Order: sequence, then C-alpha cells, then structure tokens
Amino acid sequence: MQDPPVHAIRVWDLPTRLFHWLLALAITGSVISGSIGGNAMLLHFRLGYLVLTLLAFRVLWGLVGGRWSRFSSFLYAPATVLRFLRGQARPSEHLDVGHNPLGSFSVFGLLGMLALQVATGLVADDEIANVGPLNGLVSATTASLATGWHKNWGQWIILAMVALHVTAIVFYLMRKRINLVRPMLLGDKPLPAGTPPSADGLWQRMLAVALVALCAMASYWVALQDG
Repeated sequence: MQDPPVHAIRVWDLPTRLFHWLLALAITGSVISGSIGGNAMLLHFRLGYLVLTLLAFRVLWGLVGGRWSRFSSFLYAPATVLRFLRGQARPSEHLDVGHNPLGSFSVFGLLGMLALQVATGLVADDEIANVGPLNGLVSATTASLATGWHKNWGQWIILAMVALHVTAIVFYLMRKRINLVRPMLLGDKPLPAGTPPSADGLWQRMLAVALVALCAMASYWVALQDG
C-alpha cells in the first residue's frame, strides 16, 4: 500500500521555537556560570531570572499557544499511552505530530524540574556572598536544604534529563531517520494532508510578545525583592 503524500505542516509556532532555544542557551549558561562562581554568579542570577520568565511564559503559552504547543495536545490518557507503546495508535490521535506520549513525559518532567530549580535558587543562601531574593520568606533550615538541592541533586538531575533528551533526538535521527531538530528550527514538519496545523500568524506572535513582557515584569519584581 502506497504511503499518503505528505506536505509541510506548521507544527511549532515561532514563540515556541524561540522559547525552546532560549531555554537551552539559558540552561547552558546557568550551569557554566554556576560552576565558575565568583563574579560569574551575577550572570548566573540573571540567567535564572530569564529561565523564570521563560517558564512562566511557557505555562501561559501552553494554554493559548499554537495547537501543538498547548498542553492539551500532549496530555495523554493512560489508554492512549498504552496504545502508543504497543504500536496501536489511532491515526486520528496524531501522536506523531507534536510531542508523542514519551516525549510529553520528558517535557513535563523537565519543566517541573526547572521550576523546582528556579524556586530553590530564589530562596537559597550559600552563606558566602549569594542570597536568593526570596530567602527572607523561608527559615534558615529551608534555605539550607534548598541551597543543597540547587547546587547538587537539582543540577545533576536536570543535566541527566537534558542528556536523555539529546540522546532521544540522536536515536530518532539515526535509527528512525526522523529529524526532530529541523521542525524546531523552521517550524514545519512533513505530514499527511489534513493534519491540523498550529496557528502562527501575526496575532499569535503579538500575543506572545505581550505575555513575555508580562512574565518579564513579574520576574523583575521578584528580583527587586532582594534585600
């Protein structure tokens, strides 16, 4: 049976793509600056506020963004996950368009861990020169636990999840001949005709700019709580 013809379908809207690559750069810079310490901690804090802004934006965009960027598109029921694992996915489910069930676990897991990492950083105190802006809201014991997690377990778990994410991308490229990076760069993916696309017009992009501005102001307010 001949495979149906495919067409370039917009899957990842521009705001989602920019979020993805900015988050990757922010995580990389945060790890490097945190490892260097000293004067680099100023950059570490600023990148932390950037991550906070990006995460807040992604939560909002997961509600109002393009079709395949919305959480509802990759929040799967257990039965759907089981069908996917058995290779019995229904064509109408479009599990190969955006994030498949395994990919969705990775996305939600990484977002959750990054949120925890940012939260612990905001209340941390290394008892040397660096104190999170919200440190005054927690006890010394809580701050100590948060600092330990932020500098050790939290960082290593996030790095492990990023490594797993990259490994999955390489696996799909080498074994399944599916390039997951290209759609995240250009937005389109070759898919059968009739696959519903993500809206990615001027209105959506203006909305994203407004949401980013709102999230940035909230992060700036958090930063001002220092001292």
